[in-house]
Amino acid sequence: MQGIDSSTDRHLAEATRLLDIDPPEAMERAREILRTEPAHGGALRLLAAALRRLERYDEAQQAEMEAIGASALIPELAQAARALAEGRQEQAEDLLLPYLRNHPTDSAAIVMLAEIAFRIGAYGRSEAFLRNVLSRAPAYAQARLALARLQLAQARLAEASETLDWFGRQDPGNSEALMMKAAVLEQLGEYERSAALQEALLRREPRSAILWVGYGHKLRTMGRTGEAAAAYREALRLEPGFGDAWWALADLAALPFDEDDVRAMTEALEAGGTGAPQLHFALAKACEDEGRIEAGFRHLTEGNRLKRASFAYDPRTLTDEVGRAAGLFTSEFFSERRDQGCPAPDPIFVVGMPRSGSTLVEQILASHSMVEGTSELPHIPALVRRLTGEERSQGASYPELLAELDKSQLASLGEEYLERARAHRKSGRPFFIDKMPHNWTDIGFILLILPNARIIDVRRHPLSCCLSNFKRYFAKGHPAAFSLEEMGRYYRDYVRLLGHMDEVLPGRIHRVFHEALVEDSETGIRALLDHVGLPFEEACLRFYENERAVRTPSAEQVRRPINRDGLEPWRPYEPWLGPLKEALGPVLERYPDAPRDWGA
Repeated sequence: MQGIDSSTDRHLAEATRLLDIDPPEAMERAREILRTEPAHGGALRLLAAALRRLERYDEAQQAEMEAIGASALIPELAQAARALAEGRQEQAEDLLLPYLRNHPTDSAAIVMLAEIAFRIGAYGRSEAFLRNVLSRAPAYAQARLALARLQLAQARLAEASETLDWFGRQDPGNSEALMMKAAVLEQLGEYERSAALQEALLRREPRSAILWVGYGHKLRTMGRTGEAAAAYREALRLEPGFGDAWWALADLAALPFDEDDVRAMTEALEAGGTGAPQLHFALAKACEDEGRIEAGFRHLTEGNRLKRASFAYDPRTLTDEVGRAAGLFTSEFFSERRDQGCPAPDPIFVVGMPRSGSTLVEQILASHSMVEGTSELPHIPALVRRLTGEERSQGASYPELLAELDKSQLASLGEEYLERARAHRKSGRPFFIDKMPHNWTDIGFILLILPNARIIDVRRHPLSCCLSNFKRYFAKGHPAAFSLEEMGRYYRDYVRLLGHMDEVLPGRIHRVFHEALVEDSETGIRALLDHVGLPFEEACLRFYENERAVRTPSAEQVRRPINRDGLEPWRPYEPWLGPLKEALGPVLERYPDAPRDWGA
């Protein structure tokens, strides 16, 4: 057997040397090998390369896909695939690199290497690998899906949508592509089209509980609350212990649980499973509705504990970054960069803590005839991630690396942000809102690249805001929310950085205090519009009549007039809020005034 393999390898090497000087002969030599060994990956790849030289692209594509199929039989690649599936990237790479030295054009191996690069954040390298493969094998669905996922992770939404359009033409039944396309369309604000794709998926897989939950989220975004609840109930009919569905129902505040629901959740929790944190959060809501606050807090504590144990997070990292940002961003720093960045005045950034009332402010602004609400855009974090990724190898750190950006780079970054945001803008209105709360951490970056953007900081009483975060199950994106102490520290860091910006750029950031807005809405709304530079419009007072889609957990609240309900949700829980109060310190004691040194 070894002798036959050696002979085949020798013939393959000789045929490969002919590829550049005599493609027809190389093609024939490859076919000779394949007559004896039809699944020989190297010969199939050589055949594909020769056919491409001869511009016989359809045949080349077929040969390349057969080569990809043959790779599944290679022991090293099968082992690498298992290692990747189990999260063992280093072992997979140890198997792939030696193999690729001898088989540098094996598309299946290169796609696995691209997956490793993606997981460690080396997005540029991952994309180069994938585009290399797709240039040879455009029909390789796994590579195309990986490219779309990469683009989605970088918030390159228009590009991801275009990449996925290939499946609509060539492979319309690909469920993974349909799910990804629905997610992209949702982020682009194309809710009806996104819902239609989810409905198509459900017709194909009507017994998928996770699909029903996703469909429910979409319906809720579009204001179809009753239909959303029905979708969640269908998920529970299929999978009675599905924690995500129970939490989704709990988060629909207007639809309380009944005794049967509480019994079913308790039984699901006792039976174990993967949804325990969500079940605890949902039961906490049920207990609160019944006035059993202590029992509800026990569920909250356990749900948060379970979720917090599932990931690594060090709050000192953010505190350190905020301290370094305060050292970097001085009055002189911004003065030296006056008239730099992109001068467009289009964006209105609404920043602050999650659960602070920022969705209400967004809804008020989006009810103005000159402002479009585009929800929480992922583009500022994506640009920062790319910057830090590009500079990491040089040892630079964020935010200090911002000092190294020149005038053209700052302008280019601002223009790129606007170009990315253009895909979300549907109305032609001159201004749009980016309501990503966590953008407060990158406020200096925003002011550098978009110096004429409006900044609105929405602030809510620290106990109300932090407890509301602690009571909500965040699937991702807010790691501080699962500990009262860490939530308090996060709030202090937020106050510290925004207070510093108030000092170095007085009046640049307009602050809206949620409680003041509730007590005197018209005065607050007029001041808000005045800061943005817009004339007052009555529609902003009737924001609840605006039927735009709302993607955040506050969707139901902003479809009702302002009221005092839930203004102090922390009071029933006060006996258990000692750790939060201690973490907040003077930020709590002197709210709403908050100079920057209080957070130090």
